[in-house]
Amino acid sequence: MVGSSPMQAVLVAPGVKDKKVLAFRRDALKEKDAVAALMRTIAAGGVRSAFYVFDLARVVDLYRGWRRALPGVRACYAVKCNPEPALLGALAALGAGFDCASRREIEAVLALGVQPGSIVYANPCKPEAHLEYAAEVGVNLTTYDSEEEVIKVKRCHPGCELILRIKGPDGGEARVDLGTKYGAHEDEVLPLLRAAQREGLNVAGVSFHVGSGASNTDVYRGAIEAARGVFDAAAGLGMPPMRVLDIGGGFMAGPAFDEAAAVINAALERYFGELPCVEVIGEPGRYFAETAFTMAARVIGKRTRGEVREYWIDDGLYGTLSCIPMDHYVPQPRPLAVPRAGEKTYTSTVFGPTCDSLDTVVTGYQLPEMSVGDWLVFDDMGAYTTASGSNFNGFSTSDIKTYLAYSS
Repeated sequence: MVGSSPMQAVLVAPGVKDKKVLAFRRDALKEKDAVAALMRTIAAGGVRSAFYVFDLARVVDLYRGWRRALPGVRACYAVKCNPEPALLGALAALGAGFDCASRREIEAVLALGVQPGSIVYANPCKPEAHLEYAAEVGVNLTTYDSEEEVIKVKRCHPGCELILRIKGPDGGEARVDLGTKYGAHEDEVLPLLRAAQREGLNVAGVSFHVGSGASNTDVYRGAIEAARGVFDAAAGLGMPPMRVLDIGGGFMAGPAFDEAAAVINAALERYFGELPCVEVIGEPGRYFAETAFTMAARVIGKRTRGEVREYWIDDGLYGTLSCIPMDHYVPQPRPLAVPRAGEKTYTSTVFGPTCDSLDTVVTGYQLPEMSVGDWLVFDDMGAYTTASGSNFNGFSTSDIKTYLAYSS
């Protein structure tokens, strides 16, 4: 980290230093109200299409929170959650590593000056060309959960070390369950360790992912216990001592994170306390991205049917609001205009801009009377939004501008 403070380090980081950063104050205002006030200033400046505000100070606060709650776990940000260069640069300046799942993500991180040793190629099933690129640039740590992947790594990147990804315990009540696609089952662990041993590849450690947004935090204890079992199994096979434990991602900022951290710390002490040489890393994505971004969408159309109001906005389910079907985001839009006391509300539907009727943001939602040219604000819009949007119907997610800001 450079600079005399974390915020100063972020402001001079690649991805940030050459861009304009707007300053605003929280003061007595709640954080969301302060962001809305800044957005009103931006909108008044003549902006005519949807835009984001990204609060860099929020990322600094979240990183401090991570270090305080999980002092023994290095954060390796999951780039797939939101690849905004300013976010990547800020996290690199703060000392984070990175979880990359493709060549494009590795390229984005390396372009910011991040060292290859700070990248985990955390995709258990990789295209051969991407794996060969990782070999070229020196990204030498990757996950696997099948014997076929071992053979592929041996062929395309023989100098790579492996991390065996195991399936996390059931019962995490996650928003997105990744165990249906990835992770070795208990009876597959020994064959997969032997496969790596047979091919002469070093298994450096174990990873798991309990699911994105898991609400049952006790599932971390079971996952860490299972990981220790894999460490012991590898030792029983005479393999070199493992040195990495990857506890995955899916963390949510707020009280749920503190609860998860307490369970994780206790489990690490219980199952790995006598293995001080093990490096513990995590793959937080939404933890850093979700609450740092706020989006404003412009009303571009309106229809009145009795007491029902129907609005069209210039972002939708094929754009950054793809987080609704993909990530189970529950939109709660609010007018950007300052609310008026006693203002009447109407049952409203909000549509996205495309010609697909599935592009519906909310229905039966209470909103005050709005006009074409007004704005709706969507909070907590940093996770799986710009990363998963498309160009369907000619409405491009990349056209949505992000304004960098710094709150104090």
